[in-house]
Amino acid sequence: MAKKGLGRGLEAILGDAPAAAPAARDGVRELDVSDIEPDKDQPRKAFAEEELQSLADSIAARGLLQPILIRPAGQGRYAIIAGERRWRAAQKAGLHKVPVLIKEVEEGTSAELALIENVQRVDLNPMEEADAYQRLADRYGKKPAEIAEAVGKSRSHVANMLRLTGLPDDVRAMVMAGELSMGHARALLSADDPSSAAQKVVSGDLSVRATERLVSDKPDKAGADKVKKAVARATKDADTRALEQDLRESLGIEVDITRKGQTGQGKMVLSYQNLDQLDDLCRRLMGSSI
Repeated sequence: MAKKGLGRGLEAILGDAPAAAPAARDGVRELDVSDIEPDKDQPRKAFAEEELQSLADSIAARGLLQPILIRPAGQGRYAIIAGERRWRAAQKAGLHKVPVLIKEVEEGTSAELALIENVQRVDLNPMEEADAYQRLADRYGKKPAEIAEAVGKSRSHVANMLRLTGLPDDVRAMVMAGELSMGHARALLSADDPSSAAQKVVSGDLSVRATERLVSDKPDKAGADKVKKAVARATKDADTRALEQDLRESLGIEVDITRKGQTGQGKMVLSYQNLDQLDDLCRRLMGSSI
């Protein structure tokens, strides 16, 4: 039964037409594990020892059922396109040779294949996934919509993950270590000082909701903002205030309209509290999420 939720993946890079796909050389064959090496662009940086041992036990009992996808790397060596986890587990299981499928692809294309295959099939942590998407965008010019199609994720998910790459290194390390979840990381993006806020989240074992409240709570500005808004509301005409209220109820977010004299010019400010509200607003305005 086909696995649901995957995008076009490897097919998206290799091409739909048979002529566009690099042909396998002699089909599946066996190679020494020592002749194979990981791809330096593998998005997964850490492999859980328990999961590897479990896979190794399965391989020891039933063999390696799925070949490892590799490419020639020169001097009789091969680089892994897809299947590094299986390659590592096979060695733990004591295998000296593993079944492989050799693809004649260029190094750049191989890295792109590895990124997409691993994002689809491996349980990456949020930062590994975010960094993989960023490499696809930076190195191969992929737009969020193209990445989403290739890996079988929504466009909004890919866009939100890409934002995580803007976090400070110490916060990224906390996410990599599992101290912060993706929800925590997304909330910290709007913090004035993400590093300080992250320390409070970890030390206080805060939930995602509590983290959102933490980063949105700015007591120094709260009083001044309330006074400023109250003065602005008092100087607005009844029609403007009514329009603001209608938009608030319709959009579910704060709306502020400012008119400039009798020129007909002005500005409208839409304020969202979290990324979900932003995504919903974009869907309403553009007909699709970001």
